[in-house]
Amino acid sequence: MTIRPLFAAPVVALLLAGCGKSSTTLGDGGSVISGSAGPAGAHKASRELVKCDAPVATLALIENPNGYSYSSSYQLPSSPVPLVRLLAQQSGCFRVVDRAAGLKATVREQELKDAGILRQQGNTVHKGRGYEAQYSLTPSLTFSEQDAGRQIGGILQAIPYLNKLVGAAEQVKLKQAQAALLLTDNETTEQIAAATGSVEVADLGVGGAVLGKLGGAAGAGWSNSNEGKVIAAAFLDAHNQLVAQVRQLQAKELPPAVATR
Repeated sequence: MTIRPLFAAPVVALLLAGCGKSSTTLGDGGSVISGSAGPAGAHKASRELVKCDAPVATLALIENPNGYSYSSSYQLPSSPVPLVRLLAQQSGCFRVVDRAAGLKATVREQELKDAGILRQQGNTVHKGRGYEAQYSLTPSLTFSEQDAGRQIGGILQAIPYLNKLVGAAEQVKLKQAQAALLLTDNETTEQIAAATGSVEVADLGVGGAVLGKLGGAAGAGWSNSNEGKVIAAAFLDAHNQLVAQVRQLQAKELPPAVATR
């Protein structure tokens, strides 16, 4: 059998793309979710992130009561909510209110004040000052990993000279993630919008390299593994789809913004 160069070259390039030395450079990596959000706006946000001209409402992120579908062996963060909160704030479509650890800390401060432990004069913790969430956003996630190496290995086995690469080919996996975002109006309980996002990449296993423009997730723990990077990309895609719907909503009356310099 004669090897056709047009076929052999792409196969060899695919198998060897994950080989070589690894290095770490701060600020590099082509992250799909990165940077920060706050009074200075979206700082170093992904250029792929779709944004709104102005926020339409206050928003709370809600944990999915059904959990998230991926194996605990991947050592991923238990919840993607912090990831989606960053996306929501960077996009400028919502003012995000905390219904997680930040809220618990606020309640604790109020309890300490009521117990007389904290100062009473000049204290900034007051009852009735919290902002209500006008919308709630619930994420859903399904992650899967398919073993594609054996299929590729079977092809290479029949090709002279390339059959030595079968062992490397068997490490190839297709990583897939599908994410959904459900937006609910807290005043009417109506589901206002729903959006899905998906991504599929090839994980060569040789050196742990994921092909495609994937990267860190703002230190939220999703940049520590190839699986986390795939999931981050799926949520970015879902958020971009959601923004197309959010732009059509009439803005609700927003509370005063936090004071800035």
